[in-house]
Amino acid sequence: MQGTVDGFSYGLVTPLAAYLMACLGGALGLRCTTRSMLVAGSWRPGWLALGSAAIGSGIWTMHFIAMMGFTVEEAPIHYDKPTTYASLAVAIVMVGIGIFIVGYRGARGAALFTGGTITGLGVASMHYLGMAGMRLNGQLEYNTLTVSASVVIAMAAATAALWAAGQVRGFLWSIGASLVMGLAVSGMHYTGMAALSVHVHGTAAPAAGDSPAALLAPMLIGPLAFLCLAGVVVLFDPLMVMGKPDWPRPENKPGVPAHVPVHHQGTRFPLRARRRPAGRRGRTPQNH
Repeated sequence: MQGTVDGFSYGLVTPLAAYLMACLGGALGLRCTTRSMLVAGSWRPGWLALGSAAIGSGIWTMHFIAMMGFTVEEAPIHYDKPTTYASLAVAIVMVGIGIFIVGYRGARGAALFTGGTITGLGVASMHYLGMAGMRLNGQLEYNTLTVSASVVIAMAAATAALWAAGQVRGFLWSIGASLVMGLAVSGMHYTGMAALSVHVHGTAAPAAGDSPAALLAPMLIGPLAFLCLAGVVVLFDPLMVMGKPDWPRPENKPGVPAHVPVHHQGTRFPLRARRRPAGRRGRTPQNH
């Protein structure tokens, strides 16, 4: 029997909340990626890891909030906890691989294409692994063409977002990129959901697994606490907000005289003024 699927059982509440979570995770992740490109040494892996976790947590939370509005009229939906949390690990790891490639190789050429492709595949893998964690008295079927379109959307969105992070054009630039990334991730999610059809079984056997209400508390508290912590790191790092490199200032070494250019008439190039020896400073020449 064909099930009656409703992806907007709470109206626009779940899509808007999901979009905001995707934008939040994307904004923090892109700012961390931008910061990593302005530093070197041992700090770079830390910023890239923080960015990977922020983007992975954001899209995972976005998926869960969106799925709270998904219902099948003929069958209650439950979720398998290990599979659901495994999708979070897949998202963070695959997004991290793509971000590390761009962070060390630059957001251009083959590195950008490879990093964006892996990051997009991580977003798509998280989505469909999370869908595999659903437990209901029926069978899920997908339209291959629509699924392919959702994967292409994810890869294109990830590539564009990583390219924007590599431009290092300030805070507003990254905010705009995160809004586009949130829209693309949400579009990928609902495109994938449009590919879904449910065939409900005639038996009334109860579905195994935890209910969405049981997963709601750990789902929201954990990732949201992490995203808030990452947001604090961003707010208290001026370089993260401005997005400009901190150029090293010239050193004032003792004992090195400062050369002051002196212009003389009849010469094209400035001459350097000579400094008198320390023992003769303040003395005027005397005629003997």
